Amino acid sequence: MNDNPARFAFVPADLRPRIVIAAILYLASLILLAWAGDVWADQQARNEARRAAQIAAASRASLLVSELQKYRLLPVVLAEQPEIVAALGGDAGARDRASRKLEDIAGELGSSVVYLLDARGRTIAASNWRLPSSFVGQDYSFRPYFTRAMRAGSAEFFGLGTVSREPGLFLSRRVAGGQGVIVVKFVFGAVERGWGPAPGTVIVTGADGVVLLTNRPGWRFGTTHALPTAQIAEMRRTRQYGGAPLAPLPISAAGDALVDIGAQQSAAADTPVPVPGWRLTVFEPLAPVRAAYLATARLILIGAAVLLLLPLGWWLRASSRAALAASLRRVLEDEVAARTAELEAAQTRFRDAREALAHANRLGSIGQITAAVAHEINQPVATIRTLAENGTAFLARGDAATAGQNLEAIAGLTQRIGTITAELRSYARRGTGTLRPVPIDQAIDGTLLLVGHLIRSAGVMLERVSVPAVAVLADPIRFEQILVNLLHNALEALAGQPRPRIGLLVDVEADTVRILIADTGSGIAEAARGDLFAPFATTKEAGLGLGLGIARDIAREFGGELDVGDAPPGWTTAFLLTLRRA
Repeated sequence: MNDNPARFAFVPADLRPRIVIAAILYLASLILLAWAGDVWADQQARNEARRAAQIAAASRASLLVSELQKYRLLPVVLAEQPEIVAALGGDAGARDRASRKLEDIAGELGSSVVYLLDARGRTIAASNWRLPSSFVGQDYSFRPYFTRAMRAGSAEFFGLGTVSREPGLFLSRRVAGGQGVIVVKFVFGAVERGWGPAPGTVIVTGADGVVLLTNRPGWRFGTTHALPTAQIAEMRRTRQYGGAPLAPLPISAAGDALVDIGAQQSAAADTPVPVPGWRLTVFEPLAPVRAAYLATARLILIGAAVLLLLPLGWWLRASSRAALAASLRRVLEDEVAARTAELEAAQTRFRDAREALAHANRLGSIGQITAAVAHEINQPVATIRTLAENGTAFLARGDAATAGQNLEAIAGLTQRIGTITAELRSYARRGTGTLRPVPIDQAIDGTLLLVGHLIRSAGVMLERVSVPAVAVLADPIRFEQILVNLLHNALEALAGQPRPRIGLLVDVEADTVRILIADTGSGIAEAARGDLFAPFATTKEAGLGLGLGIARDIAREFGGELDVGDAPPGWTTAFLLTLRRA
């Protein structure tokens, strides 16, 4: 710094090293804070992305499971239908009637295809029998879903359709003691479209590591690892994935539950799906979350820089004033001594002394000006400090006007989602089939956590009689399924009714517990009561007619019963669920 003395002309020489050291410490502190902020932002982003991936995985899996459950019982029910069994007898008319039956069922299901194979694996009836792409006459004896069903009674096989070229899950069941196989093909278009708008990538992989379902079309039939040549050859033989290249996807582990997808780092979370060998995985990109936390860290750094300047500025001001005063004193003393010693000097010395005094005066003025400037900037600095502290909270969502107001609300909503997710995960899990004591109040509370918002949004009054502290023998997940089904039916019956009400009444006896679900809807026609629990019997225009039958079967598995009950006074419809007391 000696090459430019004018730069520090107003600062005494003995103060300059301390200013340099203070500046170095200040910059070092900012660098350390910036590094710590980056580390904090990265860790927070990882944690947030992992939490988001776990929540998204549970949500996406529940959507997939709910769709699967609708179709899994269909082959079991169809295998007992008289039209299906009759079609295997060889009569052409019976086969046409079976095709019409399957056509009606497929129409209710949407885009799925249902067809019947004889004992040789040839299609004899199909829901698409009228279309040019009809399966009737096609030979599927080579397909695993046929061979496994004939051998084991039932099978599930994911693959590409040999005629439609559309991927789907084939659910098959042996019919009439081995005379044929009924097949339901479930396509996942609606499920994948439901995943599409969400951020991140969703994949479902089979046991062999092949991507079966995804919201990223270019990844379908890619693999999470390289497959052996023999395995690929077997897939080609069964035409499971058609001519797909089955090439590994650009996914590599990055540690700490992170993966690299190409050049993008993401948090990954997976969960099993109730199909043997299947897993659902969600990849949440880390970059957007990290950018938000980095912005917060940068604003904190700005606030810290301003706060550190305050004591540094005060110290510089005090040190400069003291040093300048001492320097001025020395100059004045030197000039007085020079004038005393050289009283009789020439005019030149007088002019030199006068100029020295003028210089000292300028130094004193500069000190005052510096103090005034320092005083003037105190107010703006204080304002900057306040804005920086507030901005730290406001910048979390990039909206300086409302972000601070939203933080508390976001914290409360997070706690509420956590509670519902926990209940949805529990509800989405497949029941164990093991009966154990289940408290009545616990089951009803869990059910209302799932459907309570539907009841409230429909304006329905729920009248719940105080539930005794009693337990029943049941599987808790399937017990809640019965209650959810009955409450949904009650809500549909109350549509358009004035002052709609639902009642939950519990009656405890020595060995049984009776739960009555009543409503004030339009009631059930007498003609419909006899077939109310039969498969495909429904009073709803868009209903499939399986819900009440499934609920009754579950109740009977528990050793109980579900039936239409006598509605108490003031109610129009009631269903009575009777279970064994624990």
